[in-house]
Amino acid sequence: MNKIPGIGSEESAVSSPRRSPYFSAEHDMLRAQVRRFVETEIKPNAHAWEEQGYVPRDVLRRMGSLGFFGIRYPAKYGGSEMDTVATVVFAEELGRSTFGGVAITALVHTDMASIHIFRAGSEKQKDKWMPRIVSGEVITAVAVTEPDAGSDVKGIRTVARPDGDRYVLDGSKMFITNGVHGDLYCVAAKTVRSGPPSQSITMFLVEKGTAGLHVSRALDKHGWRSSDTAELHFNACRIPAENMLGAEGRGFYAIMKNFQNERTVLGAMAMGEAQAALDLTLDYVRARKAFGAPLLQKQAIRQRLAMLAAKVEAGRQLVYHAAWLDTQGVDATKEVSMVKAYCGELVNEVMYACVQFHGGMGFMCESTIERMARDARVQSIGGGATEVMLDEVAKRL
Repeated sequence: MNKIPGIGSEESAVSSPRRSPYFSAEHDMLRAQVRRFVETEIKPNAHAWEEQGYVPRDVLRRMGSLGFFGIRYPAKYGGSEMDTVATVVFAEELGRSTFGGVAITALVHTDMASIHIFRAGSEKQKDKWMPRIVSGEVITAVAVTEPDAGSDVKGIRTVARPDGDRYVLDGSKMFITNGVHGDLYCVAAKTVRSGPPSQSITMFLVEKGTAGLHVSRALDKHGWRSSDTAELHFNACRIPAENMLGAEGRGFYAIMKNFQNERTVLGAMAMGEAQAALDLTLDYVRARKAFGAPLLQKQAIRQRLAMLAAKVEAGRQLVYHAAWLDTQGVDATKEVSMVKAYCGELVNEVMYACVQFHGGMGFMCESTIERMARDARVQSIGGGATEVMLDEVAKRL
């Protein structure tokens, strides 16, 4: 197993609270390294990335060189061969950075897009792309959502028709993270016109610069502003037939399978954000005085913060348990759907209260909590809206 560079010394370790049974010493060392990177490289610089609308490529390559992009990938590609719990550590610590756009830029690459290549790609495809994905040389995006199809994956309209030794793609994709500056797109398209909709979708690899692939526009977002998001258009986009990712007609099942991973890391990221918001709000209400005493002395404020802290702890443990179930080979679809629904709503509940307790300062763009509240809003939407997730849970009760 390849060790992630820079971890292994005793002073670098961040012990899991009360020695959690879910984490090993290696997980703790990973947490320490990610937290150190957040403090030294992300927090001092990410305000500029918010303004420019994307994370600089040299920063992403630095993350690759530190091993962050290969946490669960094999050593032969430069990975560390760790587990789902390690991914949760990575996502949680990125969430604690307070810059949701930076976190999602990395997590889409590691756990929502490149995972399609690793799971469904041929050996030739993986040998070509995975080492460069792990190093950060190539940044990936996944293009499933369309203007008229989000959680309803079967409703996509982008088509891919065979033409000799190539496929021709036509259609549009919307809300594609890493879509403006990404290098490699995992694209869902319909290849079968008859039969069950679930057997009509196929995944394809499309490289940046391919004729017929256009970034129609960079999307201007309410939050996640340091993450580049695109609308893509495919107009007679011709790609080699060998760019098919997995078997024809199996794309829907690959997307559904990978949704579980996506929703787990989004839940972990949300709980990292919620904890960071509580931490900075506690600091604020300890220092801010009203009516001659710190705000924390107001019973209503401290009790509400205490209840939110309890809810965040419950959400965090739900994430950890769902990730652990996955490492045991258990079908955790119900638990992961609970994670996405509960954590996506909870992070917004936390942000609302934290803005409130910051008072007027919480409404100012110069405050961290204002940005965090904007970033958190999408957590109950992206990767499976709360309503869709609750239906998934209900089916399994």
